[in-house]
Amino acid sequence: MMPKKIAAFGEVMMRLQVPGHELLTQADTLKYSFSGTGVNVVSALARFGHAGYLVTTLPANPLGDAAVAHLRRLGVSTDFIRRDGKYVGLYFLENGFGPRASRVTYANRLESSFNTAPAGAYDWEAVAEGLDAVHFCGITLAMNDAVRGHMAELARAVKRKGGLVVFDCNYRPSLWGEDGYAKAKPHYIAMLNLADVALMNEKDAMHILGMMTDRSIRREQLVELIPAVADSYELAAIAGTHRAILGDGTHALQGFLYKDRQFSFSQTLTFPVYDRIGAGDAYASGIVHGELTGMQPGRTVEFAAAAAMLAHTVQGDTPMSSEADIVRALTEAAGDIER
Repeated sequence: MMPKKIAAFGEVMMRLQVPGHELLTQADTLKYSFSGTGVNVVSALARFGHAGYLVTTLPANPLGDAAVAHLRRLGVSTDFIRRDGKYVGLYFLENGFGPRASRVTYANRLESSFNTAPAGAYDWEAVAEGLDAVHFCGITLAMNDAVRGHMAELARAVKRKGGLVVFDCNYRPSLWGEDGYAKAKPHYIAMLNLADVALMNEKDAMHILGMMTDRSIRREQLVELIPAVADSYELAAIAGTHRAILGDGTHALQGFLYKDRQFSFSQTLTFPVYDRIGAGDAYASGIVHGELTGMQPGRTVEFAAAAAMLAHTVQGDTPMSSEADIVRALTEAAGDIER
């Protein structure tokens, strides 16, 4: 395989996790690490053998130094990281248990070095040079107009140079606030018009884009709406997942990929969950890997679904599986000891 050069534009955040299944109101210690959608996607792609770059701004202080050191350990190139400002965004994670869902609480986002980088801060032509693909997400899109301007400029620069633009909708209600779907819609439309590949499902089409359907079954809604989205925004491919949480607490996940006017679906995977955060990023990395290496759509969606499944089994946001690990999960029974 010829390695590809892939970048992601996004914020590096500090994850502060409560031990075990305690609540913030109970705990007196927190474990920190660094993550973010872009971090997760490009580090996963680096594990698949590609060159992964993060485009971001980190503070010019020891906190930024720690984040850079963490990225380097993940195999992420730091060539396009600016150093300016004082802060990183934070999020606090409380792990759910049984009927109690996990909870993420964001803090300090608006003041972070990434979200306060001014217009003209980045050299987009230099960043875009030689890129095979660039990844953006809706979490970044939710921040402010300056960040949205950066996203559009980089996307256009990559398209001018023949690279692939990937946009993961990743809608988070807490980031958009009251009437969030209405606020988000024009910005999502702008990014979809720049994208070649989108990560989304029928709920995004209905709630964010305002598309209508008379269907009540999710699979039927998907099959009706996703082709219409692809046609409206001239997208080469759309991928996403359907998830169900079963009565015993295990999760069932099925991936889909719409490409060349046809759907491909993965088998439905059922598994226990150790850490759910970041599994969608693992799925996205599998789709990007398949697209860039010329996998058949059916193989791509099976690979991406297996990548997402394995991400649920590892502590932390960042996917840690190699391509060989994922292929093994597709073909072999799990749970034994490797010797």
